[in-house]
Amino acid sequence: MPGMIRRTLLLSGLAAAAGGAAVWYLRSPGAKVSAYGSDPRQVLDVTLPRGLQPAPVLVMIHGGAFKFGDKSDLTVPTDILQAGIAVVRLNYRLSGSSPWPAQGEDCLAAIVHLQRNGAALGLDPSRIVLWGQSAGAFLAVSTALSLVEVGLPTRGVVSLFGPMDFSTMDGDMATLGRAAEMGATDPADSAESQLLGYAVGENRDMARAMGPVGRLEQLREPLPPILIRHGDADPMIADLQAKRLREAWVAADPKSAVDYKLVPGAGHGGAQFESGEVQADILAFVTAALA
Repeated sequence: MPGMIRRTLLLSGLAAAAGGAAVWYLRSPGAKVSAYGSDPRQVLDVTLPRGLQPAPVLVMIHGGAFKFGDKSDLTVPTDILQAGIAVVRLNYRLSGSSPWPAQGEDCLAAIVHLQRNGAALGLDPSRIVLWGQSAGAFLAVSTALSLVEVGLPTRGVVSLFGPMDFSTMDGDMATLGRAAEMGATDPADSAESQLLGYAVGENRDMARAMGPVGRLEQLREPLPPILIRHGDADPMIADLQAKRLREAWVAADPKSAVDYKLVPGAGHGGAQFESGEVQADILAFVTAALA
């Protein structure tokens, strides 16, 4: 696995370079956009905080069932900027045109891009926290594991209401006595099956092995700290997915720092994840990880 990931990182980095990774233009005050690859979806934007540079970095990955969504859907958190932390939001290829592992390769390519060009952009690429929500949480955690495997761990990971083991998603919903609003995961027409190119229910072992929980079962390396939040009334992804991630993370590295909480009454995202206690927890976690 490490050799494969190293090759992926190398190829992703070369793709970023070929895609004109150093071409920057002003988007708005404090924000810049860059391509890290040749596909129109392989872009990211950077918002720098006021003050001294280079700045540590929070990399935000959007959700959207792997088949829709955009980095512009994510609000740049002002409290993060005020803490002196730069915010990078990235797009990735979507499953409708590019099946897995394109999305994972894109996230790795974006990190390679930041590592290669960060210093010139006012960023400190040695201090990065990955943040993702929903499908973006799956990608943030997956990217963090890939970087651990090659000895380049991030400073931390924030995982918000994401799927972590496709093979157990339907069973987890059944355990809670719910039916997922977007439909079951096992059939061939589910978002997860369309991402993978096969029906999750017919290839359960493969679906488990490619996800964060399955990968953690094979990993015994020091892991970065992780913050996990999931609504206990989520109608799309059972909160048991967050519990599975916590248990797998601790099993892989019993010394790792895991900050896990369910958000009472919260659904799949929404205001409770963007303000109040959750927002304060994320700010405290990110600033401590990047100190």
